[in-house]
Amino acid sequence: MCDTSKLIEQIKAGQLDGRLKDVYVDNLLLEYQRERYVRAIEKYEHIYIDDVKDRSENNREVHLFSAPGRTEIGGNHTDHQRGEVLAAAVNVDVLAVVSKNDKGIIQLVSDDYEMITLNTSKLEARDEEKGTPMAIVKGVLVGLKNKGYKIGGFRTYMTSDVLVGAGLSSSAAFENMIGTIQSYLYNEGQISPIELAKIGQFAEINYFGKPCGLMDQMASCVGNLVHIDFEDTENPMIEKVDCDFKKYGYSLCITDTKSSHADCTPEYAAVPREMNQVAGVFGKEVLREVSIKDILENATNIREVAGDRAFLRAIHFQMENQRVKKEVEGLKSDDFQAFLKNVKASGDSSYKYLQNVYMNKDVQHQNVSVALALSDVILDGNGVNKGVSRVHGGGFAGTIQAFVKNEYVDEYKELMNDVFGEGSCNVYMIRKYGGLEVI
Repeated sequence: MCDTSKLIEQIKAGQLDGRLKDVYVDNLLLEYQRERYVRAIEKYEHIYIDDVKDRSENNREVHLFSAPGRTEIGGNHTDHQRGEVLAAAVNVDVLAVVSKNDKGIIQLVSDDYEMITLNTSKLEARDEEKGTPMAIVKGVLVGLKNKGYKIGGFRTYMTSDVLVGAGLSSSAAFENMIGTIQSYLYNEGQISPIELAKIGQFAEINYFGKPCGLMDQMASCVGNLVHIDFEDTENPMIEKVDCDFKKYGYSLCITDTKSSHADCTPEYAAVPREMNQVAGVFGKEVLREVSIKDILENATNIREVAGDRAFLRAIHFQMENQRVKKEVEGLKSDDFQAFLKNVKASGDSSYKYLQNVYMNKDVQHQNVSVALALSDVILDGNGVNKGVSRVHGGGFAGTIQAFVKNEYVDEYKELMNDVFGEGSCNVYMIRKYGGLEVI
């Protein structure tokens, strides 16, 4: 905790560069982050200090919190079936300037949106709030209370460079941020990342109104590159996987295809529903409890009961779960080409069997499909293997992911930016932290 004026002086003087480099990894981002942090603190001052009438409410002592976006490396739509994933926190985040409010009132301004004001004693869910930030805040607070944690008020200005609807999981980062603030302000920073992830999922499903697995929240809360096995959802297995993509001469590129997730909720909901239908044929809840042998031997019955797409999605799950293991083994054994082979296979399976690259109700708009086609042409053209690509995250809209050889990154970015707009394609790095107090 530090005085806002002193913080601004320290940041401008470069005195916090070491901490910023530690959190955001890339030296090239230091100037950007300095300016971003200063703007955020000045915005906080403007909202909560300069313009308030009751001067006794002024409090220049603030905390700075960060909660990262995430990238899914492997395990497309496996988490909700208690499968395995390979995911990572990346160096974009929600940044919050926060001061404690002992009156039980939350005041939250995010970028240029209107202030959200909430009394922590009034947390009932409202249908009209579904799909809004208010729903997430309430859901996280209720989730914390249900687990026996303390909750309380705070003032905050937040800013995010985790693009909304771009597949980097802005909602999970926001859920993580609310939980992280409550952990540090009222629970001595002792709420575990796994617990915060579960609470974020609870909020998204029950208050925000979006069905989801646990992968997004877990990657944002835990940080680093991690292999997660959700077989036991109460106690998921988490294994840190050490990997520096640049060591192998590759960069992680994510392209925002500028297609919105706004109308995709029914498409997302259909994926776990249909997978669960297949599991139900065997009297099971999820596909983790079913073998590929069972599915193949009962193909006719599954197709009659659940339909062909559900059958194909079940095939995807079984094969994808094995691909995650192969990706992890490839990285562990220093066989990066084996890792890339399975990344590409994951993308192909998502396209053919999971079928989450475009929405059937709007086949004339296929931004993700176009991005994947362009990637195939530029990365595998003329017999030169320059990298691989795959659909990223939930799919149907949003982003694609590519691992591109460093010498071809500029060429790749130029093409993707030409098609989808300047700044659409960016290089990301894995950060080692989940949600944390930066200062």
